[in-house]
Amino acid sequence: MITTGHSTYSVTASTNRDGTSTISANGRDIVFSSSPGVNEHLPGPAELLLGSFSACILKNVERFGEMLPFSWRDALVEIHGERQETPPRITRIQYLLTIDTDEPLHRLELLHQNISKHGTIYNTLAAVCSIEGRAVIGVTS
Repeated sequence: MITTGHSTYSVTASTNRDGTSTISANGRDIVFSSSPGVNEHLPGPAELLLGSFSACILKNVERFGEMLPFSWRDALVEIHGERQETPPRITRIQYLLTIDTDEPLHRLELLHQNISKHGTIYNTLAAVCSIEGRAVIGVTS
């Protein structure tokens, strides 16, 4: 088998025209709002995009926690996205990553650097919108 250095991903999404839709990936379903209006009970596409961004950050906390190594107990990321109306697109993402750790601040900064440098979703979004974020040491619960 020849490897190309690329990974591939696949999802399936469907709707029943009732304002809710389902994404299926890796044998699991994620229900979301596909309604033209606002649904206060389900995430919409913008929240799913920000959710993917948060998943990328947290996956890399775990990944670089092992690689560096970086000792931590818990992590929480809070994300805010801004949308412009015409043309509609996300223009800015801000985040705060809080990590419960006893590591010194310079090690947290190294972890954060690696997250912003090596995150697939992070880099994809950074190519098309402004991303501003910081990492702090704190208790997450």
